[in-house]
Amino acid sequence: KVYSRDMAYAASRYTEAKLDAICQELFRDIDADTVDFVDNYDGSMKEPTLLPTTFPNVLVSANMGIAVGMASNICSFNLSEVCKTAVALIKNPEADLLDTLPAPDFPTGGEILYDAAEMLQIYKTGRGTFRLRARWRYVKEGNMIEIYEIPYTTATEIIMDKVAELIKAGKVREIADMRDETDLNGLKLTIDLKRGTDPEKLMQKLFKTTTLQDSFGCNFNILIGGMPRVLGVREIFEEWTAWRCECVRRRVYFQLQKKKDKLHLLKGLGKILLDIDKAIRIIRETELDAEVIPNLMIGFGIDQVQAEYVAEIRLRNINKEFLLNRLQETESLEREIAELEELLGSEKKIKAVICKELDAVSSKYGQPRKTQLVYDHELELPDEPDVPDYPVTVFISREGYFKKITPQSLRMSGEQKFKEGDALLLSRETTNSAELLVFTDRCQVYKTRLSDFDDGKASQLGDYLPGKLGFDEGESFFDAIFPGDYSGNLLFVFENGKCAKVELSGYATKTNRRKLTGAYSDKSSLVAVLELSQEQELALYASDGRTLIFSTALLASKTTRATQGVAVMALKKNAKLVRVRTLADSAIGNQARYRAKSLPAAGALLRQEDTEEQQISLDL
Repeated sequence: KVYSRDMAYAASRYTEAKLDAICQELFRDIDADTVDFVDNYDGSMKEPTLLPTTFPNVLVSANMGIAVGMASNICSFNLSEVCKTAVALIKNPEADLLDTLPAPDFPTGGEILYDAAEMLQIYKTGRGTFRLRARWRYVKEGNMIEIYEIPYTTATEIIMDKVAELIKAGKVREIADMRDETDLNGLKLTIDLKRGTDPEKLMQKLFKTTTLQDSFGCNFNILIGGMPRVLGVREIFEEWTAWRCECVRRRVYFQLQKKKDKLHLLKGLGKILLDIDKAIRIIRETELDAEVIPNLMIGFGIDQVQAEYVAEIRLRNINKEFLLNRLQETESLEREIAELEELLGSEKKIKAVICKELDAVSSKYGQPRKTQLVYDHELELPDEPDVPDYPVTVFISREGYFKKITPQSLRMSGEQKFKEGDALLLSRETTNSAELLVFTDRCQVYKTRLSDFDDGKASQLGDYLPGKLGFDEGESFFDAIFPGDYSGNLLFVFENGKCAKVELSGYATKTNRRKLTGAYSDKSSLVAVLELSQEQELALYASDGRTLIFSTALLASKTTRATQGVAVMALKKNAKLVRVRTLADSAIGNQARYRAKSLPAAGALLRQEDTEEQQISLDL
């Protein structure tokens, strides 16, 4: 059902299946008042509001659902790793999650293209994406590829349909035949290769063009107390631990009450056994059956429950062995009650019980990880395919619309078209093979090639970069840079008056990574990012009307992308840096008034004749 699109419609109610042994861990102690019960849909019976599962099953089974106005998509993790992590967090709430829970684990296996920073972000926020890839082997004897594990997010029919589409379109010419040979031994998609085909290069092409490599979008939206909340993995463990503590506490209290009730009966029996002959005489001298219980209560000073228990004892049990056993049972119950009361009053001991149960579940049901982790340095990617190189002019708007126009088309074009309220941010004459770094407001940078975009026209809005590059939910376009050969520096200017000069080479990657996290510091809002092919003078403008001119040569280059930078403009209280201009583009006449010889500097109040508004009026 998981890996087949057609079998997915075979719902559980149409199939016969035996529950796996681990399912008893979902219902364990459900009859010990561990959870609340409510009426079912028609009030004919009671049903539990939650199951008293002994392990965090919400993280073990993959869950995906769409409700009214909200959705949830929770990836699955390895049972042993989840149990180990739960124990580690109970013992040390500050434990590093990645030490015991490195990544999700899916029943269909496959590989995760592992990025520790990306995974940590998912663990912290409950949102994000990671990439899954199929596993395959080359069978030299038959000159064929066997795909034996696929991403959890796809199905065999989807893969085969897409491959057939690529073959029909002439985009894949290396395949002679493809068939599904899945049987009782497991999944297997077989690809027969044409003579001379490089299987490695073919698979890399299929990874790029089919769901043999797919992404899993995480959205850990969970009902907590009936209210939906998006939780990080640590928060999920914390919520489960608190809930499980309450389950164990209720179970212990239930057991305690049962033992107290039993002890109460045995104590009543103990009073009777002190003078059994008197009890027999009372029963024999009682005329009516209904008066036996009241007479025993009066004769021995016991309550009705104790009297009824005594009255049900058979004559054959009134012997020395029975009396000794009941006495020993009373002593044993008193010890057990004392232990349960001690456990009930100790949060530490309750958590120790939970840890013991988690270790037992892991030991009994744990399995080796099925989804392997592949790190960046292990990815064997072929050389980039040749792309046609020709001159183009790129236009990028403030809202993130991208247009790539050839010189011929540009000469025949009229005015550039933009969305209402949008405007041109930058334009650059370059070539089709050039790279582009797209910075976002989430401290991330997306790397792409201009050849990935179709040639456009001035009359079109262009490609929307957040959609084209797969921005995270709520992430917005900030600016774009043409890195060239990755020489020179980038200058990041922040609201708090700091500037960070970072070597552009820090954004070059050996592999085809499309996204880099931690592209710049998140300690203050970003005002501008500038490409520095050479040192230049800049004008910084603050919200309180002050302006500062400084040379970027005063700043030292850093290799760390997320550096906070150094203080350049000393801001007054409640003021912030709002704008940056190159000195050549500014309207400042008396430059000496605002120039800084050392940093940080406060600058000077901007005079009217040095404002851009004044320059515009003079030009008119």
